[in-house]
Amino acid sequence: MRTQPNRSTSSQGMRHRQGGAAIVEFALVAIIFLTLLIGVMEFGRWLFTLNAAGEATRLGARLAVVCSNSSADVTKIKDRMRFILGGVTNDQISIDYKPSNGCTTDWSAETNRCESVTVQLTGATFTPLIPFMGVAVAVPPFATTLQREYMNSAGNPVCP
Repeated sequence: MRTQPNRSTSSQGMRHRQGGAAIVEFALVAIIFLTLLIGVMEFGRWLFTLNAAGEATRLGARLAVVCSNSSADVTKIKDRMRFILGGVTNDQISIDYKPSNGCTTDWSAETNRCESVTVQLTGATFTPLIPFMGVAVAVPPFATTLQREYMNSAGNPVCP
């Protein structure tokens, strides 16, 4: 005489065998989800870096149009730009007064013929925090050009 298997014991055995499958499924979904989440965060950091680079060149141009073009003021302008966008060196920032032969540090002189200032950021890089993506990505060059204005740098709170 054959006996029927006990349904309660066979369903418990089936649940036991599928318990490991749920863990494997969770691991697969969690890996995909965490990879996507970290990718979104790194993309946000990349956009923040691009925004900071644009803001740094705008700040540098705003300061350069009203401050002296002496080497001390130019160094201070570059320092303020580096404060906004960390990891940038002074060599990656250029401040060009146009026409270059008409700009003097004496703004009261009638021979001073500065017309515009161009501040450019080139060669900056972005390094992701993802361990397997530790390759530095080049930030595109940013430039801002503004018309030259006159303000006396000495005692001017705008000039650094």
